[in-house]
Amino acid sequence: MAFKPLHDRVLIRRVESDEKTKGGLIIPDTAKEKPAEGEIVAVGEGLRDDDGKRVKLDVKKGDRILFGKWSGTEVQLDGEDLLIMKESDILGVIG
Repeated sequence: MAFKPLHDRVLIRRVESDEKTKGGLIIPDTAKEKPAEGEIVAVGEGLRDDDGKRVKLDVKKGDRILFGKWSGTEVQLDGEDLLIMKESDILGVIG
């Protein structure tokens, strides 16, 4: 994929949730919520501070993250549905 996010933006692939509940019930696609968990595919270089120095992001490619339900902008790249969001929209890193 030839896409690089700019500044403090990250490109995220959603991690799909289980299709069954713990009790074994199958959840139909129409009842599923979009997952708020994902894996970072690409990161920007970061913003610049007042002195013009680059401030690196706290997340990196491959991190599993949690983000807000309505965070990001959905895009389709190379036939894959992805999200672009600012690092500040990320709630935390898993593991």
